[in-house]
Amino acid sequence: MQTWFESKVKYVKVSGSGNEQLVTENFLLDAVSYTDAETRIIRQMQQTVKGGEFQIVDIKKSRIAEVFQYESGEWWYKATINLVTVDEEAGKEKKLRAYYLIMADDIKEALDRLDESLSFLVIPYVVSAIAVSSIVDVFPYVPADSMIPAGFVPVDKKKDENPIFTNGVNPFEDDQEEVDSDDNE
Repeated sequence: MQTWFESKVKYVKVSGSGNEQLVTENFLLDAVSYTDAETRIIRQMQQTVKGGEFQIVDIKKSRIAEVFQYESGEWWYKATINLVTVDEEAGKEKKLRAYYLIMADDIKEALDRLDESLSFLVIPYVVSAIAVSSIVDVFPYVPADSMIPAGFVPVDKKKDENPIFTNGVNPFEDDQEEVDSDDNE
C-alpha cells in the first residue's frame, strides 16, 4: 500500500508574462516516512527551481487512497467516494469514505476516469464529491531514485570487504610515513 504525503513548497515562480512572484504550491508524493518525503521533495524542487531558493512550508500525510494518473489531463481532481459494507459478525452496516486523485481536463472526464478505474470494486459506491484539487504535481515512487549513491558502502557488507580498512591494516599508513619524512627535511 502506498503512503502519500502532501508537501507545501514556497518559491519564486516566473509567470507567463515574465513577472516573478512568490507562490506556495502543493505537491503529492509517495514516500515511506516524513524524512523520505522531505528528501524526495527537496530533490524534486532542486530540479524544478533551477538555481532558486525554496522553502518547505509543510509536510503531512495525505488521506488519498490512490492516484489515477493519465497521459492527458491538465488538472488534478480530488474525488470522495462513500462505500457501504456489512459487518457480518455484528450485522451492522459500516460506512467508509475514500479519497482518490484523478488527472483529467474537466469534471466529466474525471468522473468517467474514476468510474473506469474503480470498475474492479464489487461493493457499490457513491461519488459524493469531486472538485479541482490544489495539488500541482504528483511524484510517485521510482525505484531508481532510491539507489545507493556512488562511493557509499552498504551496511550489510562484511568488514573485510570495506575499501578503507582491510584486515585491520590502514592502507594510508604508508602515505603517513612519507609525509613525516618530508616534514623532517
